Amino acid sequence: MWVPALDRPDLLAEPVRAALAARAATEPDAVAEVRVAEIDPDLADTLAMTEAYRLPLGASANCVLVAGRRDGEERVAACVVRASTRADVNSTVRRMLDVRKASFWPTERAVEASGMEYGAITPIGVPASWRLLVDARVAVGPAIVGSGVRGSKLLLPGEVLVGFPGVEVVEGLGVPTA
Repeated sequence: MWVPALDRPDLLAEPVRAALAARAATEPDAVAEVRVAEIDPDLADTLAMTEAYRLPLGASANCVLVAGRRDGEERVAACVVRASTRADVNSTVRRMLDVRKASFWPTERAVEASGMEYGAITPIGVPASWRLLVDARVAVGPAIVGSGVRGSKLLLPGEVLVGFPGVEVVEGLGVPTA
């Protein structure tokens, strides 16, 4: 099921493929640990995917796009948290972006700006101008994240994920869901 990600570029959104290829040029061993698996696009949402493919929910991580404004400037963050948590948008993310109010980006805008499909946005390959915030719980152990397309998922060690350019590991970014 899981194969080296760069062996299946057809299962990757273009920004994801480009980010993996760029890192492979300098860290081929790290990128060799990034795997991709084809899935049913109708099962791309985390709960459906983990149930259908009998994957541990604790290994899954979600990436959400959050933005706020300060002095007329929009500040954007891609926030990665374990699927068993939610991003602390109103406190941690707002404070890190130094904005009065932080909100999730509308779907259409997130898709257009990321170059990835809804429900498959991943931290790998997001624009360099965005903050890339990864909860400390995602920084260790396996992480199943989007691939940029709904028809596949990536599996990689959290230790490899946090080695991508611009990643900031944040304690308490993810808070338990009620």
